[in-house]
Amino acid sequence: MSSNGTKLELPASIVIRDLALKIEKSPIDLIKKLMSNGVMATINQTVDFDTAAIVVGEYGFDAVLEAAEEVTKEETGEVPLWRQMIAGENNALLKPRPPVVTILGHVDHGKTSLLDAIRQTEVAAGEAGGITQHIGAYQVEKKGRLITFLDTPGHAAFTQMRARGAQGADIVVLVVAADDGVMPQTREAIAHAKAARVPLMVALNKVDKANANPDRVKQQLAELELVPDDWGGNTMVVPVSAKLKQGIDDLLEGILLVADSNVIKANPGGKVIGTVIEAELDKSKGVMATLLVQNGTLESGDIVVAGTSYGKLRAITDHKGKPIKKAGPSTPVAVMGLSGMPSAGDIFQVVDSEKEARSIVAERAETAKTLSQTKKKVSLEDLFANVQAGEAKGLNLIVKADVQGSLDPIVTELNKLGQGEIGLHILHAETGNIGNNDVMLAAASKAIIIGFNVQADVDGRRLAEKEGVDIRLYEIIYRMTEDIEKALNGMLEPKLVERVLGRAQVLQVFAASKFGRVAGCKCTEGELRRGARVRLYRGADMIYEGDLSSLRHEKDDVKEIRQGYECGVGFKSFNDIAPGDQLVCYIVE
Repeated sequence: MSSNGTKLELPASIVIRDLALKIEKSPIDLIKKLMSNGVMATINQTVDFDTAAIVVGEYGFDAVLEAAEEVTKEETGEVPLWRQMIAGENNALLKPRPPVVTILGHVDHGKTSLLDAIRQTEVAAGEAGGITQHIGAYQVEKKGRLITFLDTPGHAAFTQMRARGAQGADIVVLVVAADDGVMPQTREAIAHAKAARVPLMVALNKVDKANANPDRVKQQLAELELVPDDWGGNTMVVPVSAKLKQGIDDLLEGILLVADSNVIKANPGGKVIGTVIEAELDKSKGVMATLLVQNGTLESGDIVVAGTSYGKLRAITDHKGKPIKKAGPSTPVAVMGLSGMPSAGDIFQVVDSEKEARSIVAERAETAKTLSQTKKKVSLEDLFANVQAGEAKGLNLIVKADVQGSLDPIVTELNKLGQGEIGLHILHAETGNIGNNDVMLAAASKAIIIGFNVQADVDGRRLAEKEGVDIRLYEIIYRMTEDIEKALNGMLEPKLVERVLGRAQVLQVFAASKFGRVAGCKCTEGELRRGARVRLYRGADMIYEGDLSSLRHEKDDVKEIRQGYECGVGFKSFNDIAPGDQLVCYIVE
């Protein structure tokens, strides 16, 4: 790399698309450069600083690592709240912390069995007493280093936490059964992990089964842009058998390798913040909350604010149920002393006094009340406005279709639209109706849900209304792509166009009890339609404009009158009608 090139500040990791924008080069050229350096990457893939530095060096740039304070927004326009809160920490005081791992995957593919196998491996390794208390998270030791596992119940909870501003996991382990392959929930889990911008590795489970077919699964993963490392890709795939406790050590070593290639640091002496993993009400102990410390060191006696709850911590226990005095970064703990039940994904912080805690909680409660009253649906129009204002870097979409034969051409057409100035990111594309998981992913990623020949489930619709998620349903592909194209071009603001339906001439005027006076007309052109707009002209002057509120033929109310027929027309609150007046009926489209 040239030492006298143009200085270019880069973060610890960066998306290829963003890197291309930074150096004003084509993403395709950048991908070719990466390939020539032995790195296979896609436009939405993240590369570390060292890789990015080598590539930009070939364009004459001298890359330097950004300071920790200068954390920029990710491609999805979001930075986890806890990262924003530690953005001011002194870079020199940041130290490596244990990686936090969550396990996702399809039902019955062995997530729980794998977590149990990892726990039992730790116990077999001589962990005195074992794990006696389930607190939603635990730690294991490998090669003298700790790894924290979040025992979250699937990707819905993972995304719900992210929707609340938290991002508890540093690494996602995707469990795929070698005998079953990639299933719908596997695809969903991949979409949720990608949307969260979290490094992803695969645990290929059940390799001990007679009908296991690892190569077929790897092919399926490659089709989803998760090319296995032994195929020259960047996704680590580790064969395991949770049932036989095989491959567990390899998986743990793989997690440490992934952790080493990402910047996972915190300041143990800095401000104490973290995420609420779960909370429950114990009859004898009161509110018990599981907290994951992400910066600073939590101590017994600290005053903690979590969401709209607060309290002085009376006791802290680790994942084995053992009382401890303090807990550093990436440590999961169960705590007692909070006044109320915080929600999973709430950010917690330590404050100096209960007075300050009460003040923060009162302010949050008021803010939450105001937000619930003013919460508005994020529509395509709003997203485009955010892009124009620089608040978002593209339009995020979730696409659902009735069959794969429809889904593939839709995704192809949408990807073509996303090649312009404003990026279009398909976070998830799948067949089937729109459900809760789709809505949660959209809410967390500020995305629009596009449906083709599908419906939204009742629960999905309710959740969408609550979370302010825009669901758009289509039956014709070109109308779908037309809407998205208009949004990308900033043309979705409706253009109001008048269309004349018909004209009529007033022949006579009659008295009527309901309208005062009614015009006896003959339709001379087109048609008159009840509910449409109407203008009444006397000569060249327009004397009335409003709704055509009454339309009768002889004694019957009718919806429309065609050319050549006579009718009675009533105008609300207007009586100045005279024979010879001309009437123009129109609609606004």
